[in-house]
Amino acid sequence: MSVNMEEGRVVMSSSSEYTQDGSVDLKGNPVLKSKRGRWKACSFVVVYEIFERMAYYGISSNLILYLTKKLHQGTVTASNNVTNWVGTIWITPIFGAYIADAHLGRYWTFLVASIIYLLGMSVLTLSVSLPSLKPPQCHEADVTKCQKASTLHLAVFYGALYTLALGTGGTKPNISTIGADQFDDFDPKEKSHKLSFFNWWMFSIFIGTLFANTVLVYIQDNVGWTLGYGLPTLGLALSIMIFFAGTPFYRHKLPSGSPFTRMAKVIVASIRKWNVIVPSDPKDLYELDLEEYAKNAKVRIDSTPTLRFLNKACVNTGSSHNAWMLCPVTQVEETKQMLRMIPILVSTFVPSTMVAQINTLFVKQGTTLDRAIGRSFSIPPASLGAFVTLSMLICVVIYDRFFVKIMQKLTHNPRGITLLQRMGIGLVIHIVIMVIAFLTERYRLSVAKEHGLVQNGGQVPLSIFILLPQFVLMGTADAFLEVAKIEFFYDQAPESMKSLGTSYSMTSLGIGNFLSTFVLSTVSHITKEHSSEHKGWILNNLNASHLDYYYALLAVLNFLNLIFFLVVVKFYVYRAEVSDSIKHLTEELKEKKAVVSNQVIPRD
Repeated sequence: MSVNMEEGRVVMSSSSEYTQDGSVDLKGNPVLKSKRGRWKACSFVVVYEIFERMAYYGISSNLILYLTKKLHQGTVTASNNVTNWVGTIWITPIFGAYIADAHLGRYWTFLVASIIYLLGMSVLTLSVSLPSLKPPQCHEADVTKCQKASTLHLAVFYGALYTLALGTGGTKPNISTIGADQFDDFDPKEKSHKLSFFNWWMFSIFIGTLFANTVLVYIQDNVGWTLGYGLPTLGLALSIMIFFAGTPFYRHKLPSGSPFTRMAKVIVASIRKWNVIVPSDPKDLYELDLEEYAKNAKVRIDSTPTLRFLNKACVNTGSSHNAWMLCPVTQVEETKQMLRMIPILVSTFVPSTMVAQINTLFVKQGTTLDRAIGRSFSIPPASLGAFVTLSMLICVVIYDRFFVKIMQKLTHNPRGITLLQRMGIGLVIHIVIMVIAFLTERYRLSVAKEHGLVQNGGQVPLSIFILLPQFVLMGTADAFLEVAKIEFFYDQAPESMKSLGTSYSMTSLGIGNFLSTFVLSTVSHITKEHSSEHKGWILNNLNASHLDYYYALLAVLNFLNLIFFLVVVKFYVYRAEVSDSIKHLTEELKEKKAVVSNQVIPRD
């Protein structure tokens, strides 16, 4: 395997039979391109994700109804317990990413975490199955009058939920990264395949979600919670075995040390040398030899003028070569890139709060509406989440197969549009969703008032399908925002911090759920304290509530967030080596067009 030095980066010979990005097998040996990785290895990862998503959404989609109907919690309490748990689910991946990057590697971190995940699922299934682990049934319309769950009931149930959350902290940031690692960024053909990987990755996620939101939710509502939770537990066990079966085909990346420690060294060194003047010539900054990067199959990054203060960390004052006083340029640039993404990360918190409404207030709305189809079938409220999935699946396929090809001709960008443009479209759709949710809820409340259902909280004579537009559009928004978000944070993260980059997208969902808890609790408290004619916007009786006002507030938050996003995007600088890779793909795209043009037969 030959190594060339070009423009400050390590470039492996294109004729090499080995991967050029430093991939190894589990024993640390270089791997042949023909033997490991690519779509063959990804197939195991993608199939795993289908079953794992079936397991996760089999629990989360209907969790609010279990908390209200079986554990007898109120609307606000149950909603907040769901978003707190989901927030934890999505915030723990940052710790799983740290363990993978600094210590165990992605593969072993994933396997250990998946066992913890399975343990939590198993105990959770027991907690909903054994009568001694849950309060007695209650048929009161007002669940607050029912017998509360005991300390033991709550300890076992929430202990299992949060054990499960701990396990997902190690699986979520690493499984998608393992999949993306099967494609070599230094091979133009494999790099082009990776551009489609994240679309099909999301496609696999939502196949599992679709099954959970239809079959599993129906079983939970109409057959029983034991079978409804037992099936996703078995599905998770099966998915772990499927992933393990693909071990001989995976490419692996060696742990490259703690990204947090490397970033901390840069920040500390910059602060300690705050009064040092940065040389105008980047060549005067401290950097390791190219051979050092070549030996470890890593990329050397040239100095950039952005976040110039951090360049102080690589100014060699001659006083000390301590790692907390002097850092190479590449380490500084890696830190810059992770910090540059933080404003983009912040702009995704509010739309993540909107996603939290799907499994909480949207589902509770559905319980107040007519769910009958014919005389014998009743739609579970959580099953409307299936329309989020279907919309997402359809939009991803249309986007990947049609929209991208059309936009390639207009923009000459191999992605069709940039990842940030794709995210921006998703943010606009989120505003539309909350405006529609506001109008729909106003209509539902007016019908409830006309039929005298405000005080008794009876079923409103409207079909549950009036909620369909907001669910369908949520799936459309996901096809733009969520897919782009995952790809953006992976794509823009430095090579040695890919797991941490992937965890950014999950941290967004976690903080979004915690933000949902904060907003809902605050609004509920303030409106109860300061409303003379009403007891608050969000009550256990939704017919006497004002969810329409709450949705209007969320629409305003989305609009303000869009303005913030547009400002942040204007100043964002893409990662240099990614830009170079995109240029290669653009040139390849032009070459294909030229070949096609030369093959066109002239008309007579």
